[in-house]
Amino acid sequence: MRILAIETIEMTGSVCTLVDDRVLAERRLDAGQRSAQSLAPGIAAVLDASGWLPSEVELVAVATGPGSFTGLRIGVTTAKTLAYAIGCEAIGVHTFAAVAAQAPADVARVTTVLDAQRNELYVADFHRSPQGAMLGEETTRIVRAADWLASLTPGTTVSGSGLTKLLGRLPEGVRVVEASLWSPVAATIGKLGWRAFSGGRRDPVFDLMPAYFRRTAAEEQWDRKHSG
Repeated sequence: MRILAIETIEMTGSVCTLVDDRVLAERRLDAGQRSAQSLAPGIAAVLDASGWLPSEVELVAVATGPGSFTGLRIGVTTAKTLAYAIGCEAIGVHTFAAVAAQAPADVARVTTVLDAQRNELYVADFHRSPQGAMLGEETTRIVRAADWLASLTPGTTVSGSGLTKLLGRLPEGVRVVEASLWSPVAATIGKLGWRAFSGGRRDPVFDLMPAYFRRTAAEEQWDRKHSG
């Protein structure tokens, strides 16, 4: 199956083409531009490098969150639009499922974290199944950074870009996954999308939505303005 994978959970991101779980072409989006500017050229570049026409894509896999509200909207909207236009399948992949999947093979359990702003973190706890897959995306939640740090115990393994501001505050004995593996990449999104699709999961294109895990600032402002 010919797969296009999209990851835009932060300000930029990456794109990738795969045949099943074999990577053909990868591209990091231009860090000097927002994903709204760089995503379409990035997709065109990996399709060209793979020798594919857009109409030859059979599955679009996209990171659905948590992550930057803007980045998620751009990535998911692009995936839905492309899938609808060419009539292919689309599938969403949880951000933390990709982060956990990138942990070294000897890691049986890992807690993933992403900055949620306001001194808070998105957090999820994963464990490795007997088949080797990382499970636990349903544990995703928002916690105060100070509370999460206080909950850590020696022997815990942690990963995710939320660690960037917290490294100096981690308790002794906590294992930190290599920083190059903290952020999901499109290749991992594509492989997990392929695994889910091969396992029978189907995401109707129009049902595919970003998973923000919290209300947007605009919604919160509306509630404050109209409360009472």
